[in-house]
Amino acid sequence: MHARARTWFRVVAVLEALTWVGLLIGMAFKYVLADDETGVQVMGPLHGAAFLAFVAVTLLAARTFRWSVGVTLVGLASSVPPLGSLAFGRWAVRRGLLECEGAVARADAEHHVQR
Repeated sequence: MHARARTWFRVVAVLEALTWVGLLIGMAFKYVLADDETGVQVMGPLHGAAFLAFVAVTLLAARTFRWSVGVTLVGLASSVPPLGSLAFGRWAVRRGLLECEGAVARADAEHHVQR
């Protein structure tokens, strides 16, 4: 389960970031370069789906890896700025937040604190 959650999180984070950039490019063509709505019409729904998928996999990862509420909120908020989901994903990997050992260690620590 941990490996699948990690893989889904990383894949969807990249898709969310790429569709965000694609939507921004589409908006540039619509409003600045060519008065052409095609990019927005294509990338808008794709980004909307990727955004919703990122919210879902972030919540899945938070539960699977037992993230704190703060880390979970930062993860969710990272979908707002362009490429933010990529930055959060890299940060999470460096901190061990996508590793099952980290989840087990945090669960053990929380269990000892509750005693």
